[in-house]
Amino acid sequence: MAISIGYSSQRSLKFSFSEFTGALGDSVTVFPVVVAIAALTELSLTHLLLGFAAFQIVWGLYYGLPVSVEPMKALAALVIAGALTAGELAVAGLLAGVVLLVVGWTGMLRRVERYVGQPVIRGVQVAVALILLETGVQLSLDGLPLALIATSVAAVVIIAGYQRASALVVLGVGIVFTVAQTGVPAPQLPTFTVNLPSLTSVTGAMLEGTIAQLAMTVGNAAVATSLLLSDYYDANVSSDELATSMGVMNLFAIPFGAMPMCHGSGGVAGKYAFGARTAGSNLILGVIYAVAAILAVGVVAAFPLAMLGVVLVLITIELGRAGLDTEHMPLTLGVGILGLITNVGVAFSVGIVGHLVLNRIFQVSQ
Repeated sequence: MAISIGYSSQRSLKFSFSEFTGALGDSVTVFPVVVAIAALTELSLTHLLLGFAAFQIVWGLYYGLPVSVEPMKALAALVIAGALTAGELAVAGLLAGVVLLVVGWTGMLRRVERYVGQPVIRGVQVAVALILLETGVQLSLDGLPLALIATSVAAVVIIAGYQRASALVVLGVGIVFTVAQTGVPAPQLPTFTVNLPSLTSVTGAMLEGTIAQLAMTVGNAAVATSLLLSDYYDANVSSDELATSMGVMNLFAIPFGAMPMCHGSGGVAGKYAFGARTAGSNLILGVIYAVAAILAVGVVAAFPLAMLGVVLVLITIELGRAGLDTEHMPLTLGVGILGLITNVGVAFSVGIVGHLVLNRIFQVSQ
């Protein structure tokens, strides 16, 4: 059974089983990343999920399309790994929001992108994947029996042909295990206060993380997302429009306890692959996040970190696959490895120089 609501001359909202499954296609990385951040930092899972709930609905209605709302993964990886504090994460998100808003309003994004280069953006993705992999392995080794159970569950899901959903399934098993140990938590309505980070959170690590995140955002969350919306839904949404909406989203959400968020081509592809064809999937997912936020209190503190480590490894596989889809493998791998052994900011800067030098050599050789 499907319910349709006229939205505009070209768009409509549909509420059907395919829209529901499509909604889940955008949640397969959101839930695991957000739970990891809440488990490893002082950030509130309730407020993190409510940020995603609100803006799934807002951008679904605004664009009239099944757009994605995802964590800013470079910043998420750094805070999960302990390279950024919660305060530094908030400042980085606000700074990225300001930059994206200015770039989007002035229509600069297309011009900025060509100086960065696709292999460099992919290299940053590989670096983020390697950082998450290192953290995930460390957490898994601290509770090997539970990690082996989680790995077995993931293997079954992958063999069944649902690799992209494997992290979400393992997360679900972990939640069932936690509830069995602690009982069902009582629902609790959140309270909201505006909290701005202090100036002490303005650090070199924060700036480096912001730069790395903006590199990923330019390529994946804006340009690639714009292309996918055109390919899948015949929609004319420019990368600069998406940059503007990401800027607005972060400047409004982060002071209320949300984490840095962005659009993303992976989320759009996931929604489409799982059946979403209208913005109804956004409204459905917004409700799912909101319900999870109200019921989430008490679960995260007892969630087994060894299982969470396996979840991070599975996310790493997805990020790594995307990162290795590159035009220049040596440069991409070099940026990724350098990002792991130094930091992503240094790797990004070196990558840009390498990209420009390689382009110059190629032009001279012609």
